[in-house]
Amino acid sequence: MIINKELYKYIQKIIYNKEPNYLKNIRKKGYKNINKKDMSDLVQGRFLSLISKIKRPKNILEIGTLIGYSSLCLSEGLKKKGVLITIDNNKNSIKHAKKNINKTKYKNNIRIIYGNALEIIPKLKIKFDIVFIDADKKNYLNYFNLIINRISKNGIIIIDNVLWKGLIINKKKDKFTKIIDNFNKKLKKYNIENIIIPIRDGLNLIIKN
Repeated sequence: MIINKELYKYIQKIIYNKEPNYLKNIRKKGYKNINKKDMSDLVQGRFLSLISKIKRPKNILEIGTLIGYSSLCLSEGLKKKGVLITIDNNKNSIKHAKKNINKTKYKNNIRIIYGNALEIIPKLKIKFDIVFIDADKKNYLNYFNLIINRISKNGIIIIDNVLWKGLIINKKKDKFTKIIDNFNKKLKKYNIENIIIPIRDGLNLIIKN
């Protein structure tokens, strides 16, 4: 966590975008079965929900499904017949995500795809209003290059883990920190506007011009 823990607890208390009970249960069960740091928490989940409600997207792409928590948060803002496509190459993640999603009212709006996102994305022939990237960090730039021309004008891209546990500012960086730092800096050449928000591990909120 990037910011002070006590301050973060305060933020959690004054969120008025209420988390549905089914999401609360998914999140708490997820914390027991996987590394808590790997999945979105209450604050990040409500942030994704709010962005989606503001944008009212027709199509959403998520790269990295895990247990489907963030998929469901993003689905809260979908238009009536909107679709969220989520891709993951971990069979266990897909299994848990399907189980969680199929219990909700969004089961017909969410399409779960198992496989390599780098191979799947080029086959998708639709434009997306929101893209959320939270997968293997070494391919962040590859994912970005694939989706940038599949984003509608003024579409939103959200990228997780861009502050990498706060290590991003260290003079001596390990392999993965260097990858994230390099990715953050290369975004400058694209026709975008962005701001990094220090929620959890850092979210890069981007609008395509």
